[in-house]
Amino acid sequence: MSLGWTAWYTLAVLVLMVVGLVRSWARTDLVLLGSLGLLLIAGVLSPEDAFAGFANPAVIAIGALFVVAAGVDRTGALGFVDGLLRPRSASKGAAVVRLFVPTAVLSGVLNNTPVVAMLIPRIQAWARERGIPASKLLIPLSTAAIVGGWLTLIGTSTNVVVHGLMQAEGLDGFSFFDLTYIGVPAVLAVGAYYALIGHRLLPNRDGAGGAPRQDYRFELLVSPEASWLGQTVEEAGLRMLGDAFLSRIRRGDSVFGASPETPLEAGDVLEFAGDAQAHDALLARPGLLRKAPTVGDGSEADLPLFEVVVAPGSRLEGKTLKSADFRERYGGVVLAIRRRDGQVEGGLGNVFLRAGDLLLVEGKGALQNRLSVQSQDFALVAPIDTLRPITSRAPIALAILFGMIGLVAFGLLPLASAAFAAALGMVVTGCLRGPSVLRAMDGPVLLVIGAALGIGHAVEVTGLAGVAARGVELIGAWGGPVGALIAVYVVSNLLAELVTNKASAALMVPVALAVAADLGADPVGFCIAVAVGSAASFLTPIGYQTNLMVMSAGGYKYTDFTRAGAPVSLIVAVVTITVCSLVWL
Repeated sequence: MSLGWTAWYTLAVLVLMVVGLVRSWARTDLVLLGSLGLLLIAGVLSPEDAFAGFANPAVIAIGALFVVAAGVDRTGALGFVDGLLRPRSASKGAAVVRLFVPTAVLSGVLNNTPVVAMLIPRIQAWARERGIPASKLLIPLSTAAIVGGWLTLIGTSTNVVVHGLMQAEGLDGFSFFDLTYIGVPAVLAVGAYYALIGHRLLPNRDGAGGAPRQDYRFELLVSPEASWLGQTVEEAGLRMLGDAFLSRIRRGDSVFGASPETPLEAGDVLEFAGDAQAHDALLARPGLLRKAPTVGDGSEADLPLFEVVVAPGSRLEGKTLKSADFRERYGGVVLAIRRRDGQVEGGLGNVFLRAGDLLLVEGKGALQNRLSVQSQDFALVAPIDTLRPITSRAPIALAILFGMIGLVAFGLLPLASAAFAAALGMVVTGCLRGPSVLRAMDGPVLLVIGAALGIGHAVEVTGLAGVAARGVELIGAWGGPVGALIAVYVVSNLLAELVTNKASAALMVPVALAVAADLGADPVGFCIAVAVGSAASFLTPIGYQTNLMVMSAGGYKYTDFTRAGAPVSLIVAVVTITVCSLVWL
């Protein structure tokens, strides 16, 4: 099969897109929109075809599902699961089982991001109560949220994207429980792995008897009126601090270690390591002042604190707080920084930020909303020690959620219609109000999906999908249809690590459909391989948003995800290929 110039041009655009995403030339949505624009300008796609993705029912459904999940979260309805998840003993295996299954079930019907965001502070508190290192539980939490997404059609937006693309090709798409064939054995197998083996491969951090915690680094200033000026660190009572320790002192241009014999002078900048409570406790000591500026006019005391995780591709990556104008841009003040490897050198204002950095930010109550809408910059925005209370509208939110599930599960309404009706119900009943609705829809994610669908259409109409299908069939020729299924799964999984899971799904569905047509096989099995393979990101913290959310909270390193996640990847791959082969081939 000969390829025309449009195919070669599209291939060049795809290569350019992948390079742009890997090298973080711009935000993900901007890279994909730029790629779509190149295809549009060259005439590879007509305006109708290029922008048809934004009118795809999958985009409407995903935006509506975001609103439904936000309504459930905002009303505190997720608080009802506390009793199910709270560990009853200090056994790590039992604690993993207790959090894994309910988390997976929740993620099967809700966007997993708010589920994980809600559970992180709870699990940290429960881990302290039971003497279990939080690092033994937080990667299993993220994994449960990912694997649980395959329990139903609405479990992940990747499922919905593949479903919408199948319908656009005149197929029925997935039924509500098609993916359940994969989800149930995957949840049971991966949960058993973490309970028996996986938690032993995870580090011992943030817990009694383990390695040192990954603390915040923050700065305080020695007041000119301090009564202990001229005294040593030990004489001033700054040596044995319990939850914090004084690591370094900056005096003018000099930086030196804080030994017990070091005398203290007015204007010294003291660099501490500790948690948010240690920061507040030290600031309450006479003679220590905050170095960070105040928010607004400083008239409000005890402003709320938020933990914020820098997202991959964020505008903050590679910049300092000063060069990024953090306070002016976002309206909050960064009091401390926590980095997974603990390597935070120099004054906080001069630290070059990385993806995964956890920032302790002070601001007024509206700061959470301002930061949450910046999903391209922040993977997590969570208030410190603030758990959303269960409100009187929580039962209404749950009723709307389960009503939507019933309408889709029994085939009474298409997914997009049921999700839109449920989102509207959240607004009408007051479960979600005003600007929160627009913030919940996560515009950048919807732009990524819409653009990816348009690019996927170009892959199909230019003949690239057919050529890729031949290649997949050749790769899997040794195993017949099963070999082709394995090839589709592996390519989808690898592509998701290079681009995004949604872009991988949009690019691979045309290929999967072409492979199924050539083999005369049921396309559902191949499309499920694409949906699962595109979302099965367990090896790196940046492969899936929930991994990044737990990274700093658990003090993890990149290798922690790879060591514990490699067996999970293998388990999910074996389950997916086996079930798809038995049920659909």
